Formats: sequence, structure tokens, C-alpha cells
Amino acid sequence: MSLLDDYDALLIDLDGTIYRGTEVVPAAGPAVDAAHAAGTTVRFVTNNASRGPDEVAAHLVELGVHATSDEVSTSAQAAAKIVAGKLDAGATVLVVGAPALADELELVGLKTVRKDTDDVVAVVQGLSKDTSWWDLAEACVAIRRGALWVACNADATLPTERGLLPGLGSFVAALRTATDKEPIVAGKPMTPLLDEAARTAGSKHPLVIGDRLDTDIAGAVAAGMDSLFVLSGVSTARDLIAAAEDARPTYVAADVAAVTKDAAELRIDRDGDWRDAVVAALTHLGLEHEVA
Repeated sequence: MSLLDDYDALLIDLDGTIYRGTEVVPAAGPAVDAAHAAGTTVRFVTNNASRGPDEVAAHLVELGVHATSDEVSTSAQAAAKIVAGKLDAGATVLVVGAPALADELELVGLKTVRKDTDDVVAVVQGLSKDTSWWDLAEACVAIRRGALWVACNADATLPTERGLLPGLGSFVAALRTATDKEPIVAGKPMTPLLDEAARTAGSKHPLVIGDRLDTDIAGAVAAGMDSLFVLSGVSTARDLIAAAEDARPTYVAADVAAVTKDAAELRIDRDGDWRDAVVAALTHLGLEHEVA
């Protein structure tokens, strides 16, 4: 029995799991094709709020991964749902992030601006490579005045073909330092994004797949979902050995191709010592060199 037989939906991370920057993980396309062929619902679940579902799906197709916009769940969508649930329709929200984030907020009936005004009642922050000091300054003023602050994610880094670069969490840290406030976080490891992805998938037994223990896997644990940790992105086998209880996956594999493999071959034994169990699992998969 493969993982595709055991779960009714795959909630798959993108950065570090399906692609790294502009480079696709070679196993990604065939794995997604296998899921579609098996009738397993797929959701591409990303903490990145810089692109809308249409753009994400188009990018995946360009990389050779079959995807449609309704299979994409972004942290911008999750953040918009959180804010809409806390504010009146038509409320003014200061956006620090990409146009795609503003689009999601407007879709739920909110007004978006880029400069602080007296009627700004919330700040929503997402990743944009064009974010400047001036953008953070506007947000700082609003947050200090008492505006609700929602961050799409708190990922300190972003995996790219050039290595790890600053992620939204690095910008969130700057505002946290400047305001002494903490944002509500919509993306992984918080549960709103995964919960919404599972809901739209109509899933009762989803499998979360990701490369980061601190976001993808910790998010799965918090949401009560099983998870597959893949060694194609940020977190390493050594990180897995050192993982705290709240960031330990159900399965481990080299990459997302493992969805077609027997679940028993990928499972990490939880009954004994965690380090020994991880080493045994990696050795069984021929990945013992990852901890050498």
C-alpha cells in the first residue's frame, strides 16, 4: 500500500519540495501525475504570499508540474480569511507585500492601501522582494497605533537556486523589534493555512508533505495531520535527528517521489529512541550518508 492509497489528499509545500527558486525538483512532476492518476486530491500549500493561485499554477505548469489554480492554497488567502473574520466589510487594511496579497484582501471585501491613514485598522504583511524601509515604516506607525497585525508567514529564509535568502520572517522580525508587538501568523506552522487547504480539498485524512521541520512538519503536528518530510530543501537529516516532539514527521524520504512508495518503508518508528529510529529509517532508504 502506497501513501496514495492511505490518504485522500496531499497537501504539498512548494519552495524546497516542488521547486527551488526557478529549478524544479526532478521527482515533482511524476509524483503529482501519480497522485492525479490515483484520484488523490492535490493541494499545493505555500507560505509564500507573493503570487496568486493563477500565477502559482502557471509557474508549476512551466516547470512541468500539472496544476490548476483551484489546487493552490496560499498564505495570502489564509491571511485574508483571518482578517475578514475580525473586521467589518469595507474596512481599510494597510498592505505590506505583493499585489497578489492586496488582491486576496479585496476579494473578501476589504479596502487596501499602501500608506497609513487614520482609518487603517489592520496591517497584513506578506513577502515581496520590493518591500522597502518606507513600507515597514508605514506598517510600524499603524501597528504602534493599535492596528491588527497579520503576517502571512514567519519563515526567516526562502530556498532558491542561489541558496537560502531572506524570507518574510526576516521582515516580520524587523517590525517585531520596532513595535514590541507580535503578529497573528496565517501560514505554517500555524494551522489556518493547512486547515483551509484540507477543507477545500474535502479531505478527512490528508498527508502534509514538506521540506521544513519548523513550518511544514510542525504545522502538520499542530493540525493533527500525518506528514512526510523530504530532504530536498531547507531542513537536513541532522535537523530531523534533533527535532523536538512537536516537529517530528510520520515519514521521511529523499523527495516527493516517495508518495508512490509503501508507507511502511517510509515510517519512522515512534516506540524507541528518536535518534536511533531516524538513523534506521534513513539507512533503510539508502540515505545514511545524509547524517555522515
